[in-house]
Amino acid sequence: MNTRPVIDESHGPVSLSASFNSDVSCFSVGTDTGFCVFNSDPCALQVSRLLNAGIGIAEMLGNYNYLALVGGGKNPRWPQTKVIIWDDAKKKEAVTLEHKTAVLRVRLTRTHIAVALVNAVHLYAFSSPPTRIAAFETADNHLGLCCLASKLLAFPGRSPGKIQIVELKTQNVSIIPAHASSLRALDLSQDESLLASASETGTLIRVISTANCAKLAELRRGVDPAFIFSIAISPDSNTLAVTSDKSTLHIFDLTQLPGRPPPSPAARSPNNSARRRSQSPQVSSPAVDDEPPSNKWGFFSKIPLLPRIFSDTYSFASIHFEMGDEAMTNDSSLKYLPALGSLPTRPMKGIIGWQDNATILVIGTGRDGRWERFRIGDRVIQQGQEEVVRKDVWKDGWKRYLGS
Repeated sequence: MNTRPVIDESHGPVSLSASFNSDVSCFSVGTDTGFCVFNSDPCALQVSRLLNAGIGIAEMLGNYNYLALVGGGKNPRWPQTKVIIWDDAKKKEAVTLEHKTAVLRVRLTRTHIAVALVNAVHLYAFSSPPTRIAAFETADNHLGLCCLASKLLAFPGRSPGKIQIVELKTQNVSIIPAHASSLRALDLSQDESLLASASETGTLIRVISTANCAKLAELRRGVDPAFIFSIAISPDSNTLAVTSDKSTLHIFDLTQLPGRPPPSPAARSPNNSARRRSQSPQVSSPAVDDEPPSNKWGFFSKIPLLPRIFSDTYSFASIHFEMGDEAMTNDSSLKYLPALGSLPTRPMKGIIGWQDNATILVIGTGRDGRWERFRIGDRVIQQGQEEVVRKDVWKDGWKRYLGS
């Protein structure tokens, strides 16, 4: 009987985590041997640092030479309770922040550092040395959810489903009852006016105004529960993208939210983009011209007393993205240890970055670390003798950025 252990015949480093920088011009990858920085589009390796040990978190500070590093994998470079601010210009540690429990996520701006632990978020001033400003208690936050911008900090509340928003200047805290179950994903828009969230159920995405904490929209990803991988709002705050373990990228229109200015003719709403190209005189037809494609059920959405799934707002476009075979397992067959802040038996997948208002990048980690690019634009659909133009999404390129 052969009792020898199975030899791992794979070659190359394994990506444990991946994260876009603030303007999505680059993304950083923590590996089981160090870390790398890639140009986002085109996808190209810019920096590779061999540390001979695992990095579970590699978070960039914009386009500066500083990164926040946390040990990870089976052989962590540093204890996972430490945050190392790495100066890549000098190729050495600049600052160390120590905590009593494992660090699950780090967010950086030029003025602040946010560190997410399983039951707390610590906020520091980015000074030399960094000084702790505050510590906020949270419900169990095993995914390390945390959003940090120039004015606001957002993270889970003290009870499941709630969100805390902190004004960095005044330290005022707002509590938002966003969901009935624990949070799975958060994202702040670039102008910090919108906050999008999803729960562990994964069927609804809620969009909230940060100005008054009012719910602006409820977007339906689907009817079946799903694990939401990532949520990201476009730079102009007019579109929202969502990925899940259904291996689907959904695109939602946000231009119809209350209080939003009407879109310009050059950036028309995806939900109002059904336009006829007929040579005959145009006749208004609500069934074709005025019915947004996101009203999935058409006439049924207007009938009262039907279940809410008939009247909910759906994505105006969706497309498959690649997760790789290793993402399809929920057992312990992985031959490496994923980073803290991710599922213990599944690598991070479906991480979204908006390159611009019409270009979405999706990256994943693991042995099959992939980069994919998707475009959003008008497509002409033939309907009888007429051509109808609708917003759609399509894949425009992909590659394996790291690994075998």
